Amino acid sequence: MISSIGEGLRNQFYSDQPLVSVVIPAFNASAYIESTLRSALRQTYTALEIIVVNDGSTDDTAKLVRRIASTDPRIRLLSTLNRGVAAARNTGIEASLGRYVAFLDADDLWHRTKIEKQVNALDRLSSRWAAVYTLHCFINEDDEIIHGGSADCARGYIYARHLSFKYVGNGSALLVRRNVALEIGGFDSSYAAAGIGGCEDLDFELKLAARYFIEVVPERLVGYRKHPGSMSSNHLRMAKSALEVVRRSIAANPRLPRYAIRSAIDATQKYAFWELRRARKTYLSLVTIWPTLLSDPNYAARLVLQKCLRGANRCLRLRMTTRCEELPRRNRPKFDDQIIPSFIENPMGNPQLRRLLRLTAVDFKLSSIVRSKRRDLLRTTAELQSD
Repeated sequence: MISSIGEGLRNQFYSDQPLVSVVIPAFNASAYIESTLRSALRQTYTALEIIVVNDGSTDDTAKLVRRIASTDPRIRLLSTLNRGVAAARNTGIEASLGRYVAFLDADDLWHRTKIEKQVNALDRLSSRWAAVYTLHCFINEDDEIIHGGSADCARGYIYARHLSFKYVGNGSALLVRRNVALEIGGFDSSYAAAGIGGCEDLDFELKLAARYFIEVVPERLVGYRKHPGSMSSNHLRMAKSALEVVRRSIAANPRLPRYAIRSAIDATQKYAFWELRRARKTYLSLVTIWPTLLSDPNYAARLVLQKCLRGANRCLRLRMTTRCEELPRRNRPKFDDQIIPSFIENPMGNPQLRRLLRLTAVDFKLSSIVRSKRRDLLRTTAELQSD
């Protein structure tokens, strides 16, 4: 029955393009769900089904989705009890009919060319390439671009590097082969059950990266919204979640060398330190960063210098504010179809180049192990089929 529905969708809309299933988990998302859906519907790649998983919302989310769905049959609404973003994404994956699945958070935006560029990038690659991500920029409640995200990116087998540099950066950047998403078990809902949900997308990416190659479109095609109600605004939970995700990933990959483990823990502790500082958890932030300070005393000096610079900037802004009654607001561009994305010119321009090169060498060794395992699996499968 499901296959016949999928065939009907393809025949109705899409000619010979592979179907892409867009999964949007939505919990009390009425403030942004309409603009998010519009950014999905305006994609230049039209072979889409859009699955909104209403995760137990108590606001008008479902009503708004139904209204838009009445104008475009590509939208499906599924409603569940509130179980968290991981379970909602898994519901969408299981209900999806596409060859590929793309994830879009209910408050983020896509540039209209995102899916087209991702499909073109992944479709030409072999099955060992499981997914493709794009870069992002940060936007505010009014869709204005606040600033660009990281320009760092890598492609191929990137597991050790991703543990440290966390290239994907948000839950709306990834397009993945559906069969691979199911193979690795989807998203882990145990984080939300333990009260540390927030980095389930990183957990999913690391499981992908440990087994498969990943491609990148080095353009800022995602508008990653920062606002007080977003999941990432809970800094304490994000810190705990990131530390636990990296701990579990390291435990699940015993072949990871000691240097890569130290690098991943160090990078994640620094991230958690800043999140805990934003959460005003001074004691926890110091406990978290203490091992890093012992192994890298220069980091303490850099923290002191940054604090001094921030204090000087604050004083300068205060002095300027007292000299004039009202400062003109800087005109920020909006993240919309008028923004023309451009390729990032220098993705290797990372200030931690030495660490990056060492981790690249680690990935090269690990990838040969993964390829060998895959060859053995294919050989075994062929032997079983021939018997």
